[in-house]
Amino acid sequence: MFTTAVAPAAVAVPTAPAPAGVVAAPAATAVAAPDIPVANVKAHLAQLQSIATANGGNRAHGRTGYKASIDYVKGKLDAAGFITALQTFSYNGSTGYNLIADWPGGDTSHVVMAGAHLDSVTAGPGINDNGSGSAGILETALAVSRAGLKPTKHLRFGWWGAEEYGMVGSKNYVNSLAATDRSKIDTYLNFDMIASPNPGYFTYRYDTALDALFRDYFAGIGISTEQDFEGDGRSDHAPFQNAGIRVGGLFSGADYTKTAAQAAKWGGTAGQAFDRCYHSACDTSANINDTALDRMSDAIAYAIWTLSAGDTTPPTGTVFENAADVQIPDNGAAVTSSVAVTGRTGNAPAALQVGVDIKHTYRGDLVIDLVAPNGTTFRLKNSSGNDSAPNVQTTYTVNASAVAANGTWKLKVQDVGPQDTGYIDSWKLTF
Repeated sequence: MFTTAVAPAAVAVPTAPAPAGVVAAPAATAVAAPDIPVANVKAHLAQLQSIATANGGNRAHGRTGYKASIDYVKGKLDAAGFITALQTFSYNGSTGYNLIADWPGGDTSHVVMAGAHLDSVTAGPGINDNGSGSAGILETALAVSRAGLKPTKHLRFGWWGAEEYGMVGSKNYVNSLAATDRSKIDTYLNFDMIASPNPGYFTYRYDTALDALFRDYFAGIGISTEQDFEGDGRSDHAPFQNAGIRVGGLFSGADYTKTAAQAAKWGGTAGQAFDRCYHSACDTSANINDTALDRMSDAIAYAIWTLSAGDTTPPTGTVFENAADVQIPDNGAAVTSSVAVTGRTGNAPAALQVGVDIKHTYRGDLVIDLVAPNGTTFRLKNSSGNDSAPNVQTTYTVNASAVAANGTWKLKVQDVGPQDTGYIDSWKLTF
């Protein structure tokens, strides 16, 4: 997505058309998405709980409970008419399994894919993490079958193994694809924890159109969403994103603490984690919020029906980019990289896109701001001791409608912790 070439100055270039199938407007003749019965989703969770109970209390990679879980999902999909494939890999001395399910039909050169990890940690049965996402996409897939859906684009679903060891299964799948097959995946949607007992409603922010797809859906049912930061690089969307595939998804929160503002907006308890049983033995069938599970499952179906329906018009705009490398001092002063915006009329847009590519060994130490020509500062990313992943490669959206567009904009980055290195590779503003 970003180039590593050094550029002497920022230049404006027209935006290339987006790949087909990534914009959130359905075709006029699209069939409306069905309501996903939450009772059906919970029935799958009950089966996963029973499997864990019968297999040492968990469904972890390399354990009998995981293989039984994937056999359960495969049996449901086979009976519903999906073409399934069990992909094996080896990790930590054990055989791992991914399950890939293709719905027959649709243009296989344009694939819409949804996925979720099926494994738990060894400490517990993993019913919210991530039985919930796995059950949500399973019931959506079964709804595709019940409807006899004939999408324009090809539909594919994936259940990943060994996510809890660092997205091992999904990495294996993406790496196993030939470059031509990777290029056929227009969109990957990830669903990891969608029923947290003290839930939030978070959307993946990496792609503006996919973020808007979910944000608009929830706005339509009176729910305000927030963009997710807790899950950056920590789930199965990351291998797809790193391969250049557009990603989106939903998340209801893990061990981050719900704020008072979030509790006022969504209900629940401020000052408590979204999921106090995260990665614990108590992540059982009792660790589920039915309302969140219901809403999130319906949103999954909405996205699948919408994105697979047909062609849409991609967004247009002008990009101002600086690809000159700027070293970031370790635990030192902030550095900036500038772009000069010219030729615009009036103020910047309410949804100004800020694409960032920072190579860094520990991104949790990074604080990132966008500084407007008039000095207004937009915080893009705070430091976080819970985020040990490398690199920041994402697109942020800020409301800059109160700021004149023309002038020098700056990306300001500071490393606030010791013992890590990195640099600004490139960044861009899209108007």
